[in-house]
Amino acid sequence: MSKSGREWRLELESLDVPVVGENSVLVKMLAAPINPSDINMVQGTYAILPDLPAVGGNEGVGVVLEVGSQVTTLRVGDWVIPRDAGLGTWRTVAVFSEEVLTPVPNDIPLLSAATLGVNPCTAFRMLSDFEALKPGDCVIQNAANSGVGQAVIQIAAARGVHTINVVRDRPDLLQLTERLQVLGAGHVIKEETLRKPEMRELFKKVPRPKLALNGVGGKSATELLRHLKAGGTMVTYGGMAKQPVTVPVSALIFKDVKVRGFWVTQWKKDHAHGCGLCSTDTGALRGMLAQLCALIRDGKLSAPSCTEVGLQDYAHALDTAMKPLISTKHVLVM
Repeated sequence: MSKSGREWRLELESLDVPVVGENSVLVKMLAAPINPSDINMVQGTYAILPDLPAVGGNEGVGVVLEVGSQVTTLRVGDWVIPRDAGLGTWRTVAVFSEEVLTPVPNDIPLLSAATLGVNPCTAFRMLSDFEALKPGDCVIQNAANSGVGQAVIQIAAARGVHTINVVRDRPDLLQLTERLQVLGAGHVIKEETLRKPEMRELFKKVPRPKLALNGVGGKSATELLRHLKAGGTMVTYGGMAKQPVTVPVSALIFKDVKVRGFWVTQWKKDHAHGCGLCSTDTGALRGMLAQLCALIRDGKLSAPSCTEVGLQDYAHALDTAMKPLISTKHVLVM
């Protein structure tokens, strides 16, 4: 990834692999998805921008081929994922510092491991950290067909929490609805339905949501706020509409709703090395990954619908990933 004037450019290049140092490891990348945040980083609009030239990709899974003499937490054969964004995963092999990698079990599906570090973690934290959700409670979310949205559906279902899932209208709406329902979505509705009287009928079946998850912004976020239970929270983690979040004054005054933001990269920075009562090995990050992997093994959390693409076809994959109404995630397989 390089920059010429104001234009960003992606190219496939062959580079020499650095020597493995005493605190580093040689990793063969196995698979790496193309996420919206990856595209934002390439475009230069993400909150973290690497020094150029750089390797794209914030997420993925690799296998350790060689370890340095002072490495203590990783072994040859371990599967590893990036601990933070900006590592550069769209490549075949790399030498990484031990401290920027987190091991994951190799008994879960490859695509689940490759897509574990961003979307499921975002969903897990938002369902855990903002409202004390109990079985029978309700969550409403837009962008329900996104990677985060699909993870929210499955984690919530595993906890006995109802979900109202908002998607944009599209030609394959029926197939999408059925796919989300198979994942555990209780209710799937179109954006337009948020402004229609049938919402009153819906709330006879499920309680008003204590938590709203916004990945879109604009009018969609405003409508989520209108349906929140008094005292509830809306968490914004994305802005696909590229429009600001407008909060109705009545929602603040008469319903005392809370409006928060969440960025999983910052959460990982704050928790990667454990907390006050946790050692590094049993910190909050590894604890969360362990719970997510347990859900994967139990068949309660699957990877989003994925299209596997060879690294040499990266340009086509990127072009497709940037098109609207895409319901599948493109994953580069090395």
